[in-house]
Amino acid sequence: MTDAVAPKPLNPDTPIPGPKGEAIIERDRRVLSPSLPRSYPLVIDHAQGAEVWDADGCRYIDFMTGIAVTSTGHCHPEVVAAIKEQAEKFLHICLADFHYDVAVTLAEKLAAIAPFEEEAQIFFTNSGAEAVESALKLARHHTGRQGLISFHGAFHGRTMGALSLTASKYRQKEGFAPFVPGVTHVPYPDTYRPVFAVPDGKDYGEVIVDYIEHTVFKSFMPGNEVAAIFVEPILGEGGYVVPPPGFFPALRDLCDRYGILLVADEVQSGIGRTGKWWAIEHFGVEPDIVTSAKGIASGMPLGAVIARKSIMTWGPGAHGNTFGGNPVSCAAALATLRLIENGYMQNAAEMGEYLLDALREMQTRHPLIGDLRGKGLMIGIEIVSDREKRTPAHDLRDQIVDEAFHNGLLLLGAGESVIRLMPPLMITREIADEALAIFDRVLTSVESNL
Repeated sequence: MTDAVAPKPLNPDTPIPGPKGEAIIERDRRVLSPSLPRSYPLVIDHAQGAEVWDADGCRYIDFMTGIAVTSTGHCHPEVVAAIKEQAEKFLHICLADFHYDVAVTLAEKLAAIAPFEEEAQIFFTNSGAEAVESALKLARHHTGRQGLISFHGAFHGRTMGALSLTASKYRQKEGFAPFVPGVTHVPYPDTYRPVFAVPDGKDYGEVIVDYIEHTVFKSFMPGNEVAAIFVEPILGEGGYVVPPPGFFPALRDLCDRYGILLVADEVQSGIGRTGKWWAIEHFGVEPDIVTSAKGIASGMPLGAVIARKSIMTWGPGAHGNTFGGNPVSCAAALATLRLIENGYMQNAAEMGEYLLDALREMQTRHPLIGDLRGKGLMIGIEIVSDREKRTPAHDLRDQIVDEAFHNGLLLLGAGESVIRLMPPLMITREIADEALAIFDRVLTSVESNL
């Protein structure tokens, strides 16, 4: 953290961005791809913990953490020390060709915390999309089948295989077809916005699984030709949707009966964010493959495929990469996992409940809040224009996010009209209270103009 610019709070007279930030944005427009969809004009200069300062010295509270990436907070001293120590040893020597201890140690740790009883093996990648791509290949290789199932609202990445599984925004697919064949999408069990009728006494998750078996398998994709079902334990980009309790037990049973692999995409929800190592652990089932990235290394590029050893049956040369399991990223990940295990995961569980309790009280005063859901520090706030009709309010959601930014709070949207809260796992009650106060004021301001 630099002291070159003294941090100052935002106020209505502060231009956002300031002159230094505006100059950087102008340079950015000339040389960086226009495909990068910036949410608002934040030009970051430095950051520490849950706080960020822009190029003109304005301070922000970070409740988006680079899309759930900086899990231990920005520049945690133990993570930085681990990076420096490894950087002074060696920066790279391809894990596909050689061996080194830091990668083995990290793989041992990931195998130890894998959310299944069977012995695990690990394949390292550079990102979440690459982890999903690898899991797709592994599933097809192991089963000898081609069919794949994913869910409406799912985001699995933008590489061609991962993009074929993705179904969150049409813009992500526009102009890139044809995609990997054999993928079928089905509704995610969103109890706030169900697409199927739910009989009395029936769990909506079970309704979705019934649809897969009795409609998808009978009409256009035989169950015995499906290699894997890819699913986010908590839907991320699609709106931070928590499935009902019957969904995963029914889905696991379906997979077992048809010989289908269950792949839990934990890229956004894993590594302690929900108060457990993996979000799938909240639902009492064991997946066959887990994909991980984002929060695994506190901001260093790293992803992982964690699979049952009996499934990782491909041989030498069947799959690989040059940079996956980079030693510096592995060192950062080991420090990250230690911090999460030694307190931050518990803090995520406790602070998640604290934030949800505060938001429930806020909901009684703000009609724009239609629904609240989440586990740990993965919280979704559904913004509606009519609470009784549950009318999505996309533009109002975007206005709230923008006004929050101009008042010193960094947020991101998800789905059609959801604001997601994903602060670092080390968030303190003091900083959380400051963020909640800002959010409360912004909601009051937006509602007053309706």
